[in-house]
This record gives sequence, structure tokens and C-alpha cells, in this order.
Amino acid sequence: MENSRRHFVLSLIAYAALRDVPATQLCRLSGIDLAALKADAGYAVSNQQLDMLWREASQLSGDPLFGLHFGESLQLSALGIVGDIIRTSDTVGMAVEKAASLSHLLTDLFRIAVESSGNVFIIRFLPQTGRPDTFSFRQTLELFMVFVVHEMDGLLLRKIKPVAVRLPYRLENAEEYTRVFRCTAEKSTAEYALIFDREYQQEPLLTANYDIQQTLLRKVNEGITVTGGELGEKIRHYLLTNAYLGIPSLNEIAANFNVSPRTLQRKLKDEGISYQDVADEVRKSLAIHYLEEGGYPVKEISYMLGYNELSAFTRAFKRWTGRTPLSFQKN
Repeated sequence: MENSRRHFVLSLIAYAALRDVPATQLCRLSGIDLAALKADAGYAVSNQQLDMLWREASQLSGDPLFGLHFGESLQLSALGIVGDIIRTSDTVGMAVEKAASLSHLLTDLFRIAVESSGNVFIIRFLPQTGRPDTFSFRQTLELFMVFVVHEMDGLLLRKIKPVAVRLPYRLENAEEYTRVFRCTAEKSTAEYALIFDREYQQEPLLTANYDIQQTLLRKVNEGITVTGGELGEKIRHYLLTNAYLGIPSLNEIAANFNVSPRTLQRKLKDEGISYQDVADEVRKSLAIHYLEEGGYPVKEISYMLGYNELSAFTRAFKRWTGRTPLSFQKN
């Protein structure tokens, strides 16, 4: 198995760069050699360095919920393990259990257990440390929990809402947790858990065409480095690399970048564009790519791009190209 922790650290640094955190400064303060990390596949990041990386990323970005928001943007492909999971899983439940069994590659702070009970299946995060109240533990835990929720979107090609989210501490920004998890988080005695309707567990994987997914990611990620850039380009990269989750709303993307929707729109306006311009450009690029690859039905592409109705996608695609998606695909 490839160095998954290295993939994880690189993804964290790249996400911090999207949030205007200088990668070189972040790594220097965390005691990490950025050049060696990028060049050497065997470079090891210690637990202490990872803890410092969390703290500095949160502080430099001004976001105390950095882990929660990073979880929204992270996907299995960034960890280098998506192929193993998808190639050996037929159902969503199998994929979740496989991912849980590999969690030790990224953290030893907790282990993940999956169980069924009545009409639900439960994903528990079980602390493996004597200090589960540390900053690093909470950031890592929240990242994994929201990551699971959003990764299930990619497996099922629709937005999934948990039955319940349970955390054993008081939330200072409860509204943001509700937005990210799509349900109100319950305060439990000592339980870290996600609860889903059991019907999802047996559903077949809809994104099992791993080669096409990887082709898209390679094309998208060519030339992307952990340096900053204009806001419009940062958002464009974010939308492309998270395309399997659909295109988020202005409010959702603003929350992920830790700014208000009004501020985001103002900054984009200064660059001569709007969020709608960027979102439509990404939708168009992805639609054309998926149709040219020929591996997805038009209806499935519509869902992947965030359209609830095929007719809405058809109208948009015709506006972009002058042709319907079906006629484009056939030719």
C-alpha cells in the first residue's frame, strides 16, 4: 500500500493553500520539509509534526473548524486508496467497511467500526488514545466523520443525509455543523458516531468505473501545486477535484473557504467573474468530458453535476453547446 499518510498530508497542505495559507510557512512551522515531502514517496511525517500541522493550518487560516471543512473537500482518491476500495466492493456497505479497515494507515488516534442495528447502520469512531480531547484528535475525528458523509455521496451519486450524528462535546458553531453534516448533531455521553438508513448499505456502487474517475482526476490535477493563486482559479480547482459531489451552492463554497457569500462574490467580481460563471464553466467541462468518455449514461451525468432533473441538465448543455447531451454523446 502506498504511503497514504503522505498523500493525506499533501492534501491537507494543498487545501490550506486554497485557504491562502502559504505552504512553505505552514510546513516550516510544523517541522516538515516540504521539498522532501513532495519528492520522496517514503518521507515519514511523525505524529508530533501532524499535530503541529493541524494547529498551524487552523491558526493561519483563521478557521477553528479547519478539519470539518477539510473533510468536505477530501476524497478517497486523494489518499491513494480509492482503487483498492472500489475494485473489491460491490455495495456501499462493503466500501464503507473496507475504508474503515484502512483507517489505521492515516491515524492511530481512533479506529472505525461498522455495525447494523434494526433499520440503521452505524459507523463508530472509537478513540485509541488516552486524551481524546486534544486539538489534533478533534480535528482529525471531525475530518473523518464529515468525509464519510460526503464520500457516500460519491458512491451513490446523490446527497445523503444521516439519520443522526453524535458527538460528546458542546458545539460552539452548531449551525455550521448542521450545514456540513446535513442534520443536527446530538450531544452524547461518550459516543462519536454516524447513523445512516440501512437501505444505503446494500445499494450497489454507481461510481465503480475507477479508470474513468482516475483519468478525470489526472487531467484536472495536472499542473496543480500547493501554491496560492487567484480566487476564481482556486474555486475552479476545488470544484473540479470534488466534482463527484456535485456543484455546491454559493453559500456552501463560501463556508468552505471561510468567508461570507457577499465577500466571496465581491472578490470574484474584482476578478471580473461571478461564482455562477465559474460553476457553469466547470459543469460544462465535466459534462463534455463524461460524455466523450462514454462511460456514463446521460441521466447519471446529470446527477453527478448536481441537476435534480434531466431536463434542467439538457437545457443547460444545449445553452453551452447548441446540442443536447444525447446527440453530443452519440456523435
